[in-house]
Amino acid sequence: MTKALEADKLKVTTHPEDRIMTTPTLLQNDTLSLEVGPLGAEMQFLRTSAGDDLLWHGDAAYWTGRAPVLFPIVGRAVEDTVAVDDHSAPMPQHGFARRSLFTLEEHSSTICRHLLTDTEESRKAYPFAFALRLTHMLDGATLHVTAHVTNEDTRPMPFGFGFHPAFCWPLPQANQATHHVTLAGGGSPDKRAIDDGLLIPEPLAGPFVEGDLELQAERFNDGALVFPNGTDALRYGPRSGPALDFRFDNLPDLALWQPVSAPFLCIEPWHGTASYVGDGPQIAQRPNAITLAPKESATFGYSVTVSGLA
Repeated sequence: MTKALEADKLKVTTHPEDRIMTTPTLLQNDTLSLEVGPLGAEMQFLRTSAGDDLLWHGDAAYWTGRAPVLFPIVGRAVEDTVAVDDHSAPMPQHGFARRSLFTLEEHSSTICRHLLTDTEESRKAYPFAFALRLTHMLDGATLHVTAHVTNEDTRPMPFGFGFHPAFCWPLPQANQATHHVTLAGGGSPDKRAIDDGLLIPEPLAGPFVEGDLELQAERFNDGALVFPNGTDALRYGPRSGPALDFRFDNLPDLALWQPVSAPFLCIEPWHGTASYVGDGPQIAQRPNAITLAPKESATFGYSVTVSGLA
């Protein structure tokens, strides 16, 4: 998303007293509609103009999530505890942003921006002043999601960041055709095995063959497929018909996940992963962690373009 496009789209600003919202924000154009809730700034649905749902709807029988944001860690920590220097505290898997209430900063018919900042409670677990802005934008048949993290503190701030959207498997109008994940540029990135939510350090041969992975439910019997240094773009869908084309920005790690028999696939671009078995609690030493200097910012994003749907 270019700055010029962003500036053109963000024309409507809410009044301050309207910014704490308890209802979702609806975005819509001629091709797509999107609803974003204030809890976790999480997408609630992504739908075509014909009414086809692309995003998982959060049935608790499988998984209540739909598209959570992962901050300030990705995945589990050893003993579910993190540390910054001599400060140590419990931290749930994937951090606390997904369970936090964001405020709506700005919106128009096709773009919205939500903000999460530190609180007294958050600083007990993660002792930093920060700002996390999450922007969703519709542009034709493409959804852009961008996160902007700023260190508002006076000392370096370590963290990890990721997205965790779940898309329907099979896609609508796919007629039960076999789905594939195809990496741009081909290749077969190494994967890591998982032990109780933690990664085993030794790399294993990945399941991609010349960049292609035929999706079968049994591939996920042992949990998520995690690929440090995954890809910057991929395609999801059957060989012909509906498809979702993804591009990732500053998100070098990739995970794919399906709970047993669930009708969705999570396509998860990350900067950082779960801790390795035997790691310590320091956030700065987690795999692929980022450390921002005071007042420094980092941006992460992905886009998904819908094709092949009437």
